[in-house]
Amino acid sequence: MTDIGSRTYAFPPGGLPPMDDSPEGTAIFTEAYAVLPAKTMRDIVTSLLPGWQGTHAWIIARPLTGFAETFAQYAVEVAPGGGSDTPEPDADAQAIILIANGQARLTLNGTAYDMETGGYASIPAGSDWQITNPGDTALQFHWIRKRWEPAPGIEKPDPIITTDESQPINWMPGSETWGTTRFADPNDLRHDCHGNIVTFLPGGQIPFAETHVMEHGLYVLQGTAKYLLNKDWVEVGPGDFMWLRAFCPQACIQTGSEPFRYLLYKDVNRHVGLSL
Repeated sequence: MTDIGSRTYAFPPGGLPPMDDSPEGTAIFTEAYAVLPAKTMRDIVTSLLPGWQGTHAWIIARPLTGFAETFAQYAVEVAPGGGSDTPEPDADAQAIILIANGQARLTLNGTAYDMETGGYASIPAGSDWQITNPGDTALQFHWIRKRWEPAPGIEKPDPIITTDESQPINWMPGSETWGTTRFADPNDLRHDCHGNIVTFLPGGQIPFAETHVMEHGLYVLQGTAKYLLNKDWVEVGPGDFMWLRAFCPQACIQTGSEPFRYLLYKDVNRHVGLSL
């Protein structure tokens, strides 16, 4: 397993900037992509969630007609003792969770799992699950929600409970600087979405403008890069979020001395619906 050094997991900063800060920023929303910089993710834009205690969340992506339509993505902060016995209101929704900081107790179909920073869970639709903060500091985690899409002869996938560090980075053919941590087997058709971690070591890049049917959410966990979005190169760093609709061209050039890593959502393994 390649040692990439210390791993960190960015999370929204919350709070408020100083009142004399300039409001001019780098947030972007276009018909092809959006960029939500970490600086925009402050306490005044959080949401409270029914069924949750001691919790607030940044909802940083939601289905939008004519944009990205398959998923929602949250950054969730839970106070000590808080959490939920009924976290998911949609019985058809699956969950992908990555622990950014703190401790979590995930109970899945009656079995409890203690998770820490870097912990990862993929929870099938229709599961009975709960999540609480048993620690004495805030629990912070990333949560991707998507309705599972049935297909003939395809059963729901099994749960996945693991950690980032315990999984290998699969380096791209011909590259030792661009790789993907794939928590689900990409050949397992039961999964209709993936939540991967993509890593670029110093000197790493995507050497062409990817253009494809998958929608993306990219939450930058660590490091910096120049990222091509449609026709624009943007500079991104820890806590920034990129949101791409289908077919938006994208490429990456890592910058800085530490690995550039992001949590990547994409929809996979299903036929395209033909109704508008």
